[in-house]
Amino acid sequence: MSTTADSPAGLLRGAVIGLGMMGRHHARVLQTSGVVAFAGAVDPEGDRHGAVADPSKVFPTVRTLLGSDPAGPPDLAIVAVPTEEHLATAVELARAGVHVLVEKPLAETPERARELVDAVHAAGVHGAVGLVERCNPALIELRRRVRAGQLGQVFHVATERLGPFPARIRDVGVVKDLATHDLDLVGWLGGGSVTTLSAQTQHRMNRPHEDLVNVVGRLDNGTTFTSMVDWLSPTKVRQTRVLGEKGMLVADTLTADLTFYANGEVSSEWDSMRSLRGVSEGDVTRYALPRREPLLVELEGFVALLRGEEDPQVVTLEEGLAVVHVADAVLRSAGSQETVHVHPVSTAERGDVPVVPAAGSAS
Repeated sequence: MSTTADSPAGLLRGAVIGLGMMGRHHARVLQTSGVVAFAGAVDPEGDRHGAVADPSKVFPTVRTLLGSDPAGPPDLAIVAVPTEEHLATAVELARAGVHVLVEKPLAETPERARELVDAVHAAGVHGAVGLVERCNPALIELRRRVRAGQLGQVFHVATERLGPFPARIRDVGVVKDLATHDLDLVGWLGGGSVTTLSAQTQHRMNRPHEDLVNVVGRLDNGTTFTSMVDWLSPTKVRQTRVLGEKGMLVADTLTADLTFYANGEVSSEWDSMRSLRGVSEGDVTRYALPRREPLLVELEGFVALLRGEEDPQVVTLEEGLAVVHVADAVLRSAGSQETVHVHPVSTAERGDVPVVPAAGSAS
């Protein structure tokens, strides 16, 4: 692997594998953020979206990228190929000594996700998962306020992720492509792990995979959750609500707005208004938030991990594996029409996570 001395201003060298819907945005951030030096991009179909400023840095295969620079392979790579190609791509990179940030879902099945995690650990490199909603400013602030006790005891987490069909999807359904965000968020915001769930799906696009899912479940701390996800709706909705004993926080992740609805303390004596707003209403506060692009925040967190900084904000491979297990449980529940128990990814199953030197440090 190259060292930080090989790149401008001591920056780590970063590449992106796949220049599709997500990969082209990763390419833009890698080239413009100043967080890394851009090492190149891989796509067998070339740069069809014009995402890379220097055409000489677009390669047809991972192998050609790895051998393209006399300084050696890049320090890190973002894997943004179709889900079914995640395992092979991540393994090839990891074995070459490249740290990998793998787009969600980690893999199409729990077994292949487990294989990917094991391969990255065996190679002695760092890995993380691109569950980028954790980097949305509204959700970051929502979680901070929940952890600070603003809502008191949390009762319920509800998510909605609705919108038109993304033509880029061919290998998975709405559960693994989109709902993995929500299945991760309900635990991240609710402070627990999913233990039981019941799901319903619909197939409306003449494809082998589902186009709509509705999930109801419970976390191990007693908090309940609901997630409604589809790619059939004519308008986009991205909303997360957390309800607690002191009120409700609502995040709109399209606009990065966060609003707090306090429990009602003021009674209404106006009958017609009471029918609209309830017997009582509390204060409503929309918070002013600093807004930074989530993909940039995600990249900064991964670089912080590689540099050995304290408490880097990344989604670990083990967390990504757990989400694949929950997504698998959703599909099993929908198929059986039964409530299913989700078995947590145990420490024994995960194995020991090796201590990996920070990028650029002596081994």
